[in-house]
Amino acid sequence: MICLAAIADLNGKWAGKLVTSDGQEYPLLYNFKVDGDKLTGTALTPEGDVDIKEGKTNGTDFSFTVATSGIVIPHTGKFMGDSVSVELDINGSKSSSVLKRSVEKK
Repeated sequence: MICLAAIADLNGKWAGKLVTSDGQEYPLLYNFKVDGDKLTGTALTPEGDVDIKEGKTNGTDFSFTVATSGIVIPHTGKFMGDSVSVELDINGSKSSSVLKRSVEKK
């Protein structure tokens, strides 16, 4: 039960950036919703917000896919309480980032 309670803290908005091997930066923004071992929500893409698909949690580990620009991008991650590490597999090229909880500006 403690693991389920911990992963439930993944709920909410998380932001970071992805830096490609050629130095380009892309903002990452996810809005996660955890229900038991199911992960849903949205991800910000160049096409706008898209739904997270095939989302699963297992302890503090999670996985999901995001479809954008005609490709499906598998994500794997680990919830670490105050941050999230996430790895994206973009056409066989793996990139990683650390996300922090996003605080809405008023």
